[in-house]
Amino acid sequence: MPWTIAPEPYDSPVAAALWRAYYTEVSDRWYLLHENRRTDPAELEREIAAVTGAELTPPNGQLLVARYKGEPAGTAGVRLLSPTTAELKRVFLYEGMRGRGGAAKLVTAAEEAARDLGATTIILDTRHDLIEARTLYTHLGYTETARHNNDPYAEHWFRKALLNQQ
Repeated sequence: MPWTIAPEPYDSPVAAALWRAYYTEVSDRWYLLHENRRTDPAELEREIAAVTGAELTPPNGQLLVARYKGEPAGTAGVRLLSPTTAELKRVFLYEGMRGRGGAAKLVTAAEEAARDLGATTIILDTRHDLIEARTLYTHLGYTETARHNNDPYAEHWFRKALLNQQ
């Protein structure tokens, strides 16, 4: 099986490299769309350092890393917002790993991690320009809902019941 998915410490070198790649891509996509430029390097470094991912650790969270043929390929995390509601975070695959079925496997593994934390519902937010993400979530049974947070970059909110899906 080419894909494996396992828990990873948020501060491991592998997780740090994936976080940097994820943040760089989504930030650059936003700035290129709205300001026709890439992210300022100083801003990029500030934001990567400020958002460590520490909330993606047990007992209230989990970071997962997908590996393709043993090589780090992507990440997804979950964190509890309440005893029964988890939030899906940092879903990302390196560009060269996309189109091989890893994203669905990664989200499914994150849903299982959320269930293991006690969640019965999982929510997420994403942006309008992240069409691939929105398509994936819809394909996996997520339903678009009303706004559930005040994230200034969020434009779409999704929810999925996790009961009876094991």
